Amino acid sequence: MGFSSGRRLAAEFIGTAFLLAAVVGSGIMGESLAGGNVALALLGNTIATGAILAVLILVFGPISGAHFNPAVTLAFLLRREIAPSEAAVFIGVQIVAAICGAAAAHIMFAEPILQISTNARTGAGQWFAEFVAAFGLIATILGCVRFRPDAVPYAVGLFITAGYWFTASTSFANPAVTIARTFTDTFSGIAPGDAPAFIAAQLVGAVAATVIFGWLLRQKP
Repeated sequence: MGFSSGRRLAAEFIGTAFLLAAVVGSGIMGESLAGGNVALALLGNTIATGAILAVLILVFGPISGAHFNPAVTLAFLLRREIAPSEAAVFIGVQIVAAICGAAAAHIMFAEPILQISTNARTGAGQWFAEFVAAFGLIATILGCVRFRPDAVPYAVGLFITAGYWFTASTSFANPAVTIARTFTDTFSGIAPGDAPAFIAAQLVGAVAATVIFGWLLRQKP
């Protein structure tokens, strides 16, 4: 039996909020414990993010599909696996939840709740990195859904874990995450003026992966 729309939206809200609490919170914790070692802080941020993604997809996947990401919702919209009206609400909930998750991390670490990031992240290399990150994320999801649906939680967590280190941008790969990270002036933040280019690259990467893997995974000639 399927879950009601309200339960699906609640799952998206809770899951996305927890994701951002982990991203922002582990960044704050990592930076505070690393003694100025940025690589060590990034490692802590990476492990927490990849781990929480796997957990959240395991918990909420059966309820809402565990999108937690407008780029993922867009991919399933293009595949006609979610109605446009529901996709629009999903995306709105994901953005609001992401901002709430960042605020929750601030509360936990006694930071000002409302912040605006001053962390510059810009340049062609980082924009291309976000295209690659989003492309790879959607490819991972679609490939696993096609052949190993039980592996989706672990594959997504591992891809994002790897992406933190092989992309110049540390693999945001998520417009809701990007928006929320403009509201934290901590380790994981991104300046508001730099976010639109990241989001555009993410959406282009998601569309490209949806089209290419839609063709690649089809068994018909």
